[in-house]
Amino acid sequence: METSNKIYQIKIKLANIKPPIWRKILVNSDILLPNLHKIIQTVMGWMNLHLHDFRVGKKYYGEIDEEDIIDVIDYSNVHLNKVMRKVKDHIVYMYDFGDGWEHKITLEKILEPEVKKYYPVCITGKRGCPPEDCGGSGGYENLLKILKDPKHPEYEDYKEWVGDYFFPEEFDIQTVNELLKSEDYGCIDLDMY
Repeated sequence: METSNKIYQIKIKLANIKPPIWRKILVNSDILLPNLHKIIQTVMGWMNLHLHDFRVGKKYYGEIDEEDIIDVIDYSNVHLNKVMRKVKDHIVYMYDFGDGWEHKITLEKILEPEVKKYYPVCITGKRGCPPEDCGGSGGYENLLKILKDPKHPEYEDYKEWVGDYFFPEEFDIQTVNELLKSEDYGCIDLDMY
């Protein structure tokens, strides 16, 4: 199936977290990887504070940095449909190399674009995003354990750190989609045609 001018339904799942944290989104198949990065940041709930890359087999795609110790392919002109072509293809998105947030991205469906529908759009998801800089999956697990125990000696410090708006079991799809519509991801609005 030719994937140019198609819509990809992809699932983004955060690795090493149970119960799982995931999102399903619809994006243009020819979206550039830097724009997909912005979309992932928005739908997952990250704040774009750290380095990232996409991993396709043994190839790394990202922003070029002269200090990289591995070969990274400049992703500024790489379209998603060049690294994912058929249903069940998957790639890895890494965010925050220190905490090591690994996201498995799987192509679930290849669809025709719908007239009068805006892309990207999040169609479903589960659970809230971990806070930035919480120490990866192990640190996040520890954070949740402490927050469940008001008698824990670090409870007050952790509660103050995450603030009043941290709800690990909640995912607000409406807010995510409003944010997606308010950003410029290099996508098209088919209502304009």
